[in-house]
Amino acid sequence: MSLKEIKYIPRNLKDLLIEMKDTSELMVDLAYSAMVYDDEDIAEEVLHLEEKMDTLHYHMKMAAMLSTRRIDEAEEMVGVLQVAASAETIANAAGDIAKIVEMDMGIPLELKLALREAEETIVRATINENSDMCGRTLGDLELEVETGMWVIAIRRHDDWIYDPHHDTRVRADDVIFARGHDEGVPLLVELATQRAYTPRKVEHERVLRDLEKAVDIIVDMKNTAELSVGLAYSALLFDNTDIAEEVKALESEMDEMKYDLQHWVLETAKHVPDVNQLRGLLHLANASEFISDAAYGIADAVLRDIDLHPIITIAVRESDEVIAKIQVDGCSPIIGKSLRELNLGTETGVHIMAIKRDERWVYSPGARTMVREGDLLIGRGSQTSEEALLEMCACPVREDA
Repeated sequence: MSLKEIKYIPRNLKDLLIEMKDTSELMVDLAYSAMVYDDEDIAEEVLHLEEKMDTLHYHMKMAAMLSTRRIDEAEEMVGVLQVAASAETIANAAGDIAKIVEMDMGIPLELKLALREAEETIVRATINENSDMCGRTLGDLELEVETGMWVIAIRRHDDWIYDPHHDTRVRADDVIFARGHDEGVPLLVELATQRAYTPRKVEHERVLRDLEKAVDIIVDMKNTAELSVGLAYSALLFDNTDIAEEVKALESEMDEMKYDLQHWVLETAKHVPDVNQLRGLLHLANASEFISDAAYGIADAVLRDIDLHPIITIAVRESDEVIAKIQVDGCSPIIGKSLRELNLGTETGVHIMAIKRDERWVYSPGARTMVREGDLLIGRGSQTSEEALLEMCACPVREDA
């Protein structure tokens, strides 16, 4: 395969870093979903985005070299290039996960079916010109209510809209990517494409031994990989060594999970007539670990006290998905309520990645996790979502008598 020539085009460093961050994070979401749901279309999108990341990284390196003239400027640029290189590594790992689908690597179907019960799905659909969605904003459509799905990205020809807002208008031929539960997929696809949704036929395979353990490991690896990336960018944004140390600890945990999954594959291979059925799991374990390693590479800039160029903080702050850090004061109305009761995803659009309670961290808190006084909430969402969360957590205004 011939290498594609990349022509240099002057780009702003901040804009490049923002686009690399948003693209790599989207690729991780899409890649895991493509693997679990055997979706070749989404896998193909991931591989196209991987090529885009190569171009972005090239422009990033060129812009960095052209922007420095003195030693102190070059030293500040080291952190920028380290973050950019880690983002590309994350993208490459996501591409490796997508190749599990493209190359038809073996992952037992019954394992995928079990994973589908534990995970939300991502669906891809092209907007038909006769669809009621054409010309309307996402806020007008209220897809979360009507279908139970919400749009996480839109591809418009070669341009991408990451984390679209309520005022984002949908156009004919837009390719939308939406997240939600299986029940909402037919509703959204039929609304977007104006064609009947035809689910893929699934033929069940023989039962694997200790299937629950493999499912638990893979779900934990996926959640840990995504959490590591989110926390790594949080560490950069807040220049927080504690958060960076947690990313380092997660990287070590990911190593253990990788070894556990490899051990499960080797044990299960004794009872499977065709070991090729399990080859994709080894590929998945390696790719997930690469994502965690790359996240540690981002956090390492904080741990080693590298002088971070202000552009890094600006880029993380201005990306479509921002990191929110909120301390829960003793007068906050959310104290004593569970995350299910608060329904933060719907009410604010913020996903809580972790909670720091005293000196302990709670990763990927569940619906029954109660909010306590003094909790430090780390979440991700849009800037509008962050404002809604701040408002929800704020102490009531006392009226003077």
